[in-house]
Amino acid sequence: MEDFRSIHIGNFIRRRVDESGLEMDRIIGFMKRTEEEILEMFTCSSLDTEVLLRWSKLLRYDFFRLYTQHIMLYAPTGKDLIEKKKEKDGETSLPVFRKNIYTTEIIQFILGLIDTGEKTRQEVMEDYKIPKTTLYKWLTKYKQQKPDKD
Repeated sequence: MEDFRSIHIGNFIRRRVDESGLEMDRIIGFMKRTEEEILEMFTCSSLDTEVLLRWSKLLRYDFFRLYTQHIMLYAPTGKDLIEKKKEKDGETSLPVFRKNIYTTEIIQFILGLIDTGEKTRQEVMEDYKIPKTTLYKWLTKYKQQKPDKD
């Protein structure tokens, strides 16, 4: 599982470029940057959102999802946060997304919290806003996939 605690976006982009086999000339043309600027981006731990959007389109990979995973795993979960109350009351002007998309890494992380006893099932449901039926489906599905330790 990737470590989403600290994200070095340049490393992720470089890995995707290497996997894709894209030629530098194609990247330079699409990004409208020099080769030196492209190589510099690979060393950056953060990039402007417009630049990251262009990389996402070119490499057909949602690099923003890396940050979403970080938020899902490491954002504060206190019930008394003002932002959560505003979202609940519909007082925000920003889009409110109703459904979370859980990747395999997120599911494994959450089930790991339960397996290690770090959190109870109830705490997981409350802290990560996971419906009870969803959590129990994961527990059933991933328990079947685990090899027996006997």
